[in-house]
Amino acid sequence: MIDSLIAIVPAAGVGLRAGRAGEPELPKQYRMLAGQPMLRRAVAALLADARIAQVRVAVSAGDERAQAALAGLPRTVCRPCGGPTRADTVAAALADSAAADGDWILVHDAARPGLPPDALARLIDACLPDAVGGLLALPVADTVKAGGPRVRATLDRDGLWLAQTPQMFRAGVLRAALAGARTDGVAVTDEASAIEAAGHTPLLVPGALRNFKVTWPDDFELMEKWL
Repeated sequence: MIDSLIAIVPAAGVGLRAGRAGEPELPKQYRMLAGQPMLRRAVAALLADARIAQVRVAVSAGDERAQAALAGLPRTVCRPCGGPTRADTVAAALADSAAADGDWILVHDAARPGLPPDALARLIDACLPDAVGGLLALPVADTVKAGGPRVRATLDRDGLWLAQTPQMFRAGVLRAALAGARTDGVAVTDEASAIEAAGHTPLLVPGALRNFKVTWPDDFELMEKWL
């Protein structure tokens, strides 16, 4: 028997970059993709693996859209514990879950509705026997430039990866890493960065192209083609 697998979906943000000029303001996780809110599709992608016991969606206090967007989904809980940052929201959702230190936590972006079942299974299979855990990621294929508005340098892309989600770690390790990062003033852009700051080395598990993060207005059209 394995310890429980609990998924957390932080969904307290507004996703301003995803809006087009002149469009009604709507948090991007509630924008429709092929007839369903993006948040619902991201949660459904996690529910595709029966080993995940529960998906806990963390939204901001007063969110009036989440319950309707998630209605009817099994093994799903929606909690108004979102904070001002992603790290705050994940930490609050982790505390709210009352997960045991040995339980596995998978944190997944609400803006990654294209997560394929085989990529999710690959992550879980790789992390379960590992002492630390890991994340889905893709090797960088493009030439990488540093600078703006002019190029300062071309970076060596060898060994560079683009982080995706889910990111899967033991609850106790993740809880301590997030708390340590906050105390030390470490900028946490994903859970793996907090784990790294705590001295651990997460696994890099090959992800999938269709698991890209919907960020810009044109991304919605592209994601709909995948779905």
